[in-house]
This record gives sequence, structure tokens and C-alpha cells, in this order.
Amino acid sequence: MNLTSELVRARDEIRQYAEEFGLDFYETIFELVDYDELNEIASYGGFPTRYPHWRFGMEYEELSKSYSYGLSKIYELVINNDPCYAYLMKSNSLVDQKLVMAHVYAHCDFFKNNLWFSKTNRKMIDQMANHAIRIRRYIERYGEEVVEDFIDACLSLENLIDPHSVFMGDGENGTMKKEDEEKIPTIDQFKFKSPRDYLDTFINPPELIKRHKEEYEKKLKSTKRKVPPEPQRDVLAFLLEYAPLENWQHDVLSIIRDEAYYFAPQAQTKIMNEGWATYWHSKIMTTRVLKDSEVIEYADHHSGTVATAPGRLNPYKLGLELFRDIEDRWNKGKFGKEYEECDDYLTRKNWDKKLGLGIQKIFEVRKLYNDVMFIDAFLTPDFVREHKLFAFDYNERSGYYEISDRDFKAVKQKLLFALTNWGQPFIFVEDGNYMNRGELYLRHRHEGIDLKLDEAQDTLKNLYKIWTRPVHLETVIQENKSLMTYDGKEHKIIEIE
Repeated sequence: MNLTSELVRARDEIRQYAEEFGLDFYETIFELVDYDELNEIASYGGFPTRYPHWRFGMEYEELSKSYSYGLSKIYELVINNDPCYAYLMKSNSLVDQKLVMAHVYAHCDFFKNNLWFSKTNRKMIDQMANHAIRIRRYIERYGEEVVEDFIDACLSLENLIDPHSVFMGDGENGTMKKEDEEKIPTIDQFKFKSPRDYLDTFINPPELIKRHKEEYEKKLKSTKRKVPPEPQRDVLAFLLEYAPLENWQHDVLSIIRDEAYYFAPQAQTKIMNEGWATYWHSKIMTTRVLKDSEVIEYADHHSGTVATAPGRLNPYKLGLELFRDIEDRWNKGKFGKEYEECDDYLTRKNWDKKLGLGIQKIFEVRKLYNDVMFIDAFLTPDFVREHKLFAFDYNERSGYYEISDRDFKAVKQKLLFALTNWGQPFIFVEDGNYMNRGELYLRHRHEGIDLKLDEAQDTLKNLYKIWTRPVHLETVIQENKSLMTYDGKEHKIIEIE
């Protein structure tokens, strides 16, 4: 910790207020860094150490240029860990630092107590460093280009997981239960274990591996049962179980999958998490911390946080206002059958049972909900009308995004659709032994929006790199049931019944 004595006093004061308000968090360690260091940490997803990859360098360049041109500025960065680590930018004013500290303590409370974070690794800083060491060893052994090319393929598939599976009791990070019946054999089952890494090529020469691959294909073709028995959403788990991977490839894919599961709850709770942190930094700052001379600067920066640009969703603003609305409704008793059945506008507007249950309710919501549940349960017609929310679509004729609907159901449906599975398609493994040829058959659960064909084809190509045999994806293209195929040489799309 390298905080100044002034920042230490501010931290201790704000932590005391946060605890008095009922926030419960792990020990939180603040580090003071300059903008270049903060951009570097942010490019690594908030972690000081990650495995080497061009993606992180690209994100660093984007953040650095954006900061240099005055387009954006990172005010806070906090990691879901025990203890929590948070970073403060040296150039920020004292008011900004206080605001960030209050914001961070609320984030840490959310990480610790929200159900959707309960299965995450609380020692992920150490785990990320371990991942980096392992991948650097593979780079030294097999070459940077080979390993990076495989990481590229894995990263393109990192969203093909099942974030709900971690709550099904089937194992860590959503690993599926192994069937009691015999598994399809994998290449590693045929390899001899090497006592030393440098002896591996002598114990398992290429011609032996080639013969084992042929035996693998033969056994795969002779297997008549469907694998998996039921459609499996966690595609990465299936690949780890059945794809013909070398040991280092299996380890790299498992690293990508572990990190995908770690970051999944952050995507599932973006609106709630930022809304919760903004709610509490606002309450702590305005009721406890601010001096008269600091009010204008705070108001200026807080308003920037909750400002909403046309055509864009600000999770800070939406989450904050929903939490405030829930608090107000439960304080006044604006819920339940009696209130819902009241159709008199003035009676509903002036409704106040003086129940005082608001704070208790928002803590309950913070504990149990994710964004989809949050919006589904607490977005109301009154809220949509008061905050002037609307649905919009792209008008090809005018070339602009335009308001398409102000109806509550349409607004809610569009918002829920964008949040469900992070707005990404649902892909399931249907059969890993398709046509008894060991080909991979996937199905897209179509929900009204077609896949982007170029991205789908790139994904199939990367799947082929891992599966090493033809891959198929059943989907719907322009209302026609279709099958996309990649066999290692060319893409094909055919209509199917």
C-alpha cells in the first residue's frame, strides 16, 4: 500500500461509514498508480499479471490513446478477490478519490454477498499469475506462434459456457458429471506418461501418435451411442472431455474456461453491480463525507457518471434509479395485490403505507438477483414512464436509429432480450459423434435473430482447430432451418427440413 496520509484518513473514514450503513466486504487494499499503470492493469481485465497475448496489448493501446485524447478516463478499478484490490489514479483530486473509495467498498460488498459471485474463485489474483506461468512455459517449449494461435481459437469460444451450471452441484466451474458408461477414448489415454517433459518426444514419437490417432478415429466410428446423451450448453467442457487435445492444449483450454467462468457473473450483474456502487457512493458522500467546498466538484463528476447519451444504456444510471425506486416503493408499500389492482393515478401516486422496508428490500435484492431477474421483477410501467424509456431500431431508409416503441412491454422485452445470455446466441452440443464419424454437431437455439454469418463461420473454423474433424451448426437463416458446416477446407450452408 502506497497511500498518502491524507488518503489513509479518507479511506478509514469512508470504510467506517460504509460499515455503519450495513455494507459487508472483504478487506480492501487500495494501491495508488499513475494513468499508464492503471491502463496496463485495466487492459489485463483488472489483474496485475496475465498470460502474454496480443489482445491485452491492443486493449492497452486503445485505453492509452483514449486517455491521451481526453475521450475517457478510468476512475476506479476493483478486483473480486479476498482481499479485494482496488486502484486509485494519482492524478485524481481528493474528492474523486473519496468518491472512488465509497464506490469500491460497495462493489466489494456486492462481490462478497451476491449469489451469482458465490462460486467464483476468491484467490483469482494468485490463480491468474499461475495461469501466466504455465502459458509462458508452453510458449518457451512449443513456440510463441503455435501457442498464441491456439489461444486465439480458444478465446473465440470463451462465451460458449453455461454460467448457471455452477449452481447445479455437478462440480467446480460447471464441469458436467461423467457418465457411468464408457467414455469415448481420447488421445491422452493412449499416450505413455513421461517422467520428464524433455523425454516426451522419445517416449511418444510422432509415428506412434499418428497410429494412436487412427485407432482413436476407428473406435470413435464404432461407437453408436449419442455423446452427450442430452444437449450440453457448456461447449468448452465438452471439448475438454472429448476433443483430441495434447496435454498443453488441454491445459490452455481449461485456463480460458476457468477465466471465462470467473468473469461471467460480472457480465450477468453489470447493471445491478454498478447501480449498487453508485447508490452507496452517492449516499455516503452526500450524507457523511462532503464538505461544503467539495459539493460542486462532486456533483459535476457524479453527474458525469450517471449521464445517459442518446441511444445508449448507462448501467450506472439504470441500476441506481431502480434501486432508488425499489427503496421508495417498499418504504411506502407500493407493491402487492392491493397496489397493483389500484387503477386511480392520483391514489397510486400518493400511496404511502409508511412501511419503512426500503433498505431491507434493496439488501435482499443485492443478495439474490442478477440483471435479468432484476429487470424482470422491478422494471414497472410507472418507472418506464417516469424515466422516459423507449425501444429503438435502426431505420435502413433514413440511416438513423429511431424510436420504435414506447409501450412498456416492448421496452421491457427488448431490454431483457439484450441482457439474456449477454445478448449472445445460445449454442448447444447435440452430438460429438455425428454420423458415427466423430464429427461435431451443434445447435443454435434460435430466438428470433439470425446469427452473424461471418462470425459464425469464424467460430466454426476455430472449433475445427480444436476438434480436428468437421463441425456442423444447425441454425435458422432468414426463417429457413439451415446447417452450416466447415470441414477444414471450405464452408457450406445447406437448408434442411
